[in-house]
Amino acid sequence: MAGQDIQGSLKKQGIRLTRQRQILLELIEQSGQHLDAEQLYERAKLRDPKINRVTVYRTLKMLKQGQMVDELDLMHYEGDQHYYETRMKQEHAHVVCLRCGKVEEFYGEPLHRLRRQIEVHFGFQILVARTEVGGYCSHCQALRAREMADAAAAAPPPIPMKDRRQ
Repeated sequence: MAGQDIQGSLKKQGIRLTRQRQILLELIEQSGQHLDAEQLYERAKLRDPKINRVTVYRTLKMLKQGQMVDELDLMHYEGDQHYYETRMKQEHAHVVCLRCGKVEEFYGEPLHRLRRQIEVHFGFQILVARTEVGGYCSHCQALRAREMADAAAAAPPPIPMKDRRQ
């Protein structure tokens, strides 16, 4: 959901777009990252030193209840933090590296096919779908393979069966 759409939606719901709410919306929308509440607070404080954590949490709750932002757990890579992004018109999946925490967004027809398949198979009307996939990015796969090879090379040789005591 673009910034203008969010502002219009707030107005329809009778919610005033204060300067502090505007700052938070801009941070969520323009950061290019998935930020948690603490990161949003720290960045918002740089733009308005008077903002406080309570305002951040209340605003996030209001935006979430108004279906203007989505709250994500991103495979709980960093524990229990939740991350926020504006609700986008195009559905996407989050692909999370469980080693380095890199998050990629995947768009496309395969997601739309999966959605239709679920609706048909279960006779289910999907209103919202959030897809997260966890694994290792190509960089971390290479690091992991190197670590495994190094560990295998450093391991003592196995004891032959004939030399083992019974």
